[in-house]
Amino acid sequence: MEKNYEKYIQKLTEEKKLLEEEMQSLGRKNPSNPKDWEPVPSVMDASVSDKNEMADLMEDFEEVTATQSELEKRLNEVDAAILRTKNNGYGICSVCGKEIEEKRLDANAAATTCMEHL
Repeated sequence: MEKNYEKYIQKLTEEKKLLEEEMQSLGRKNPSNPKDWEPVPSVMDASVSDKNEMADLMEDFEEVTATQSELEKRLNEVDAAILRTKNNGYGICSVCGKEIEEKRLDANAAATTCMEHL
């Protein structure tokens, strides 16, 4: 890294912590693959005969699954950016190889492209 990207490293680290906390509230790490997260369904009582209640529980689980997926995608982006800070690839556009503008990194510290290749 030619420039001092400490503020972005701190921003990425804080965002990673928040993402992991939010993901933990919705699910858990997959025991067979700790890099993967999986949603945990609400406790479903099979003895409930109300179809509407069961449908609501399923709908809630689908929403949690979608949210978990988006959070995991962002966490992967943040993790990749943190890795780039360690191998001197941070702040470099993956398309043209030029430095990513500060405005772009301020808006998205995990950005992989400059404004031109956004």
